[in-house]
Amino acid sequence: MTTPARGLKLEGRDAVSRSIEGVTNWMHLFRWIVKLIRDDYGVDEKILTRTAVLETDCGLSIEQVEEVLDIVADSFAIRFPQGTLDEVLKLEELCLLAAWLKGMFKRPDFISDGFEAKCRAMNASAGA
Repeated sequence: MTTPARGLKLEGRDAVSRSIEGVTNWMHLFRWIVKLIRDDYGVDEKILTRTAVLETDCGLSIEQVEEVLDIVADSFAIRFPQGTLDEVLKLEELCLLAAWLKGMFKRPDFISDGFEAKCRAMNASAGA
């Protein structure tokens, strides 16, 4: 099985694109992802803070994190390259990366130069 973290879809499954109406900046995108995780995975919203680690704090399995990446990618028409889960551990990091790939935010400081190059090659809308 391939993973969206590698820039590919999970075999035999299509992520369901969700409406992104009203998502115009990284804070709206953060809230959108919080609602996704809360509603689809039953995670208490009190846990879904900026510093929450997706697997340990939020209690998501690696497969669930991959599903979240897949839904975000489909909904926002962005692509996450191979190695995304090596660069992104926290909820805030996922939000900032997605916002940057969509052109809503500056390049996140936490990503490596090599990962930045992969992201830019796959996402023409990646911001400065």
